[in-house]
Amino acid sequence: MSIVYQKRLRGWRFTLFNLCLGLGHALVIFNAGAYIAMLPRVAGGLGVPPSFATWTQTDYMIALALAFPVGGWLARRFGEYRPFVAAFLVFTLASFICAYCTAFYSYLAGRILLGFAGGLTLPLGQALLLKEYPDRRKSLGIGVWSIFTLTPFTFGPPLGGWIADNLGWRWLFWLNIPAALAIAGIVGALLYRRGHRLSWQRFDSVGFLLSAMLVFGLQTLLNQGNDWDWTNSAYIDGLIALIGATLIYWVVWELNVRRPFLDIRLFTHRNFAIGVFILFTGFLCFQGLLSLLIVQLQLAFGYSSWEAGLVFLPMAICAKPMASVFHEIVKRCDARLLACANLLGFAATYFWLSRFDDPDAFAQLFWPKLLEGACLGSFFVPMTALLLHGLPADRQWRALELANLLRIAAGAIGIAVQGIVLYRRVPQHLTRFAENHGAFELTDHPALAALNSLGFAETAALAKYAKLAGRDAVLHGINDAFWMAGCVFVGMAALVWFAHPTRTSVKVSVEQELRRETQELLAEEA
Repeated sequence: MSIVYQKRLRGWRFTLFNLCLGLGHALVIFNAGAYIAMLPRVAGGLGVPPSFATWTQTDYMIALALAFPVGGWLARRFGEYRPFVAAFLVFTLASFICAYCTAFYSYLAGRILLGFAGGLTLPLGQALLLKEYPDRRKSLGIGVWSIFTLTPFTFGPPLGGWIADNLGWRWLFWLNIPAALAIAGIVGALLYRRGHRLSWQRFDSVGFLLSAMLVFGLQTLLNQGNDWDWTNSAYIDGLIALIGATLIYWVVWELNVRRPFLDIRLFTHRNFAIGVFILFTGFLCFQGLLSLLIVQLQLAFGYSSWEAGLVFLPMAICAKPMASVFHEIVKRCDARLLACANLLGFAATYFWLSRFDDPDAFAQLFWPKLLEGACLGSFFVPMTALLLHGLPADRQWRALELANLLRIAAGAIGIAVQGIVLYRRVPQHLTRFAENHGAFELTDHPALAALNSLGFAETAALAKYAKLAGRDAVLHGINDAFWMAGCVFVGMAALVWFAHPTRTSVKVSVEQELRRETQELLAEEA
């Protein structure tokens, strides 16, 4: 049987191929963004507390992060299209498990499998797409792929909320099944018998297992810490000891193996260490606050899933245009200056949001969310330029694999961390309220008098007032989380100046320009 190595698609096949890959990319990211708006309904549907439902999102993202380096190895070992098709078939199976299962832990296993299969498709899909474009038109391919990068995430919450309100949250997975099967079938048919020159690079299975144990262990610790009262639990103490031992063994293993799963020696480069730290911490705050607000708008303030998702729609207005502009500006400007301006923009956004005091006033969220969308669109490009500066070309792809894994994992960690912040701050605000409003003072409180005038009995009015006080405490807790994030971004804006300048010669080859654009795009995925 002859094997065809280089025979690019043409005509309607080429158009259909672009469409399938783009939709596949959008489908995987949409399953992360849309799901956030569904979390309260998932908790109700599975009969678990909201904190348990959060695991199904955080573990999905952890699996997505771990799959990124695996996808790169599969591409080098077996080519791109066969693992891509297989991953979407597994994605279909995982979607069926999530749509069908009613038991929490089997559903959680389905979400983890869904995240891992989806994560494999992201680097494989991009590599497949760019191979079909000739060198002179690869920039066009990068532009096509970039359309499907930030858009599904920013439009995901409102669309996910609409699905949850009108069809039911399980329909997210039922809709995945025909879409994933169609993508796998069409791509497989278009690239049938497409060959690949095999690379016999060994896979660091021990490093992968240790990495998985480490990140899933840390995520489990953060997810369950509040429920088990942290170090007052022997289970949590044992988990901390296991994570510590795994971390030590993982570092020793990765430093001594010839081809490690993750090249942690990259942290000896100052720009990479600073860039990855800012990328990790910034995405931790962004993703965590996004999830915190969209969930609490439903649980504490009575928003529907659709209404809570609409709050984030303004982010879509500026995100992609800003990313396009920064792709050009970073060629002519020191990335440190752009990163500093971006981080200060995020700080201003979160300080602005920390003044949120009326849950029913959409305008209080619209304008800061518009600014946040602009900051999100301009976040990845300077960070990518910063962390890759000074690295040889043969190590830059490894650097992106590590940076992407840490960034996506940071999103999952951020969701748990912001939950901890809210868990700690709300009781403090309730305690402060109780200290300032004694029982005798409440009897003559104007709010209680107003409730009595509306027909509430004295006990019912007191219960209603207590509920309003709890809602106010949640609002102050959310504002505290935004204020702390603003302080973190101010600190990172100062930290970025400890990196080396990134100014390079304006004259670069076409190959170098394409590699830079591809790297920036890969850093924005998921």
